[in-house]
This record gives sequence, C-alpha cells and structure tokens, in this order.
Amino acid sequence: RGSLNMLSRVLRKTKRTRAIRTFSSSTIANESIAVYGAGLMGSGIAQTAAQVGYDVTILDVNQQYLDKSKSGIEKSVARVSKKMFKEDPEKGESFVADTLKNITFSSDIGSGAEGKDFILEVIVENYDAKFELLKTIDAARKPDSIVISNTSSLSINKLSTVIKNPQQFAGLHFFNPVPVMKLVEIIVGDQTSDETIASLQTLTSNLRKKSILCKDTPGFVVNRLLVPYLLNAVQLLEQGVASKEDIDIAMKLGAGYPMGPFELLDHVGLDTTMFIMNGWIKDFPDQFSHLKSDKLKELVDQGHLGRKTGKGFYDY
Repeated sequence: RGSLNMLSRVLRKTKRTRAIRTFSSSTIANESIAVYGAGLMGSGIAQTAAQVGYDVTILDVNQQYLDKSKSGIEKSVARVSKKMFKEDPEKGESFVADTLKNITFSSDIGSGAEGKDFILEVIVENYDAKFELLKTIDAARKPDSIVISNTSSLSINKLSTVIKNPQQFAGLHFFNPVPVMKLVEIIVGDQTSDETIASLQTLTSNLRKKSILCKDTPGFVVNRLLVPYLLNAVQLLEQGVASKEDIDIAMKLGAGYPMGPFELLDHVGLDTTMFIMNGWIKDFPDQFSHLKSDKLKELVDQGHLGRKTGKGFYDY
C-alpha cells in the first residue's frame, strides 16, 4: 500500500505542477547552475545547460579534471555547432563563443554553491563522498536553491538525510553522452516538494530533454530494467548457452536492439555495472542476489573495464 500511495502522489504531482513555474529564454539567462564533478557526466550536463543559456560553474578539487573538462567541452561544442549551423558557419562561431562564455571552471568547492539556483553533484557513486559534499553544499547555498544528485543507483531518501530542507532535494539521472541522450529521470524523494518537482521538470525541458518521474527505488526505471538484462546475458555466457558474439547478434536481430548486451556492457563500463550490482545485492539480497556474476568480477579485477581501458568482453 505504501508503494502505491507514493506512486499515486508522484502521478498527482505530475498533473498539477506543470504550470507552477515556466521559463522564458530571458529567465534562463538569469538562472545559475553549479555542477560539482568535472568528469564526463558533469561536463556533459554543464555543456548542455550552457548551450541553452544557463550560467554554469563546474567545480572539482582536481585541476587536471577541470582542464580536461574544458578541453572536452570545447571540442564537443564545436562538433555540435558544425551539425547545427552547417549552412551558416558565422552563427556557429557565435554559438560556440556564447556557450563557452557561459561556463566557469573553479576548484573553490566551499563557495561554489553560493547564489546558485540549481546545484548538482555529479561525483563518485559512494554514500560517504556524497554525504560530505552535500553537507558542504547545503551550508553554502541560498535558501530557495534546489540541490540535485545525479545518481544512477543510490537512494535519494538516504542522501536527503544530510539536507536541512529535503523538500528542495531530488535526483536527476542523466544518460551518457548527455548532449545527445534525450531522457532524464527525475527521482522523487519522500519529502521532495511539488515546487521542486515542477522546477526540475522546467529545467529538463529547457535543456531540451524529456523527463519522467520515478519514485526512489533501486535502479529507478531504466537501470532497474537494463542491469538485470545485462547480467542475465553474462549468466548465459557463463552457463555456456551461447557465445557473447551470438548473444549480441540475437538481441540485435531478434529484439531490434541497437547494441547487444556485451557491446553495451563494454560501453557503460564493467566496473559501473558491477558497482550497481554489488550495491543492490548488499541492500536488497532477497531481490538481487541471483544477479551475482563471477565473470564480471574477474574482468574488473583484471582491469578490463570495457572501451575506456581498451578491453572488456571485447578488445578495442
């Protein structure tokens, strides 16, 4: 009954909060976003926000990550510009300049949240690390700002325990690569307010994304369906049912998937999938213990994490 009541609350909020807050392009120009974490995901979120006119600050304690983020965003925006303004290079140059002008890079973690309207943490999927950062953010932010976790597997309700006003806290699960992928999952905590949900729906719409609402549950929607599918494929391989190549072919030609499960595992990162798997098994053993994979652990222990290391289930 509790789960059904929570889902009913989320659905009611969807209907009645769409008109609470709307933005014009001029309003976007007055909105500011802090993104904590200069990795691939954080950089993608920052780029996407800057492209539509938000004032964005990317924060990281590691200057090398900031430098790499800046270089990566410059290259990515240039590619976007070529596609968008193929017939008008001059407009393309203006688009690149305006986008990059909207982004500031900083290692000043303590004051990074000051005065910002939206504050996203996009750091490692670890409760202790996120708790520490969220406390820092909460101490520095203005009273009406919204704090967001871009988690793919951790509990929003658990993370919200370090926020003084959890009504202003929720999850946004972006997908990689952020500038390309259209979906964002809005994760609604038990105490997330209607106003916060409406603001996040407007934010994601302004970012040219399609958002869905989801209650705080392991894996949310996409990963709750996707991760068991990927791990079941690994189990088929372990059981000798078919080769990885044939399993990939089966799902592409038989189910119409653009990538087979092993191709997708290598793309996502074997360590990322194993982290999600281990977290679910630890927190919900009765539900997820059957997903445990020795083959996945073996590859991760060997440092074969997929495309990012040049080797996973396949060689690259």
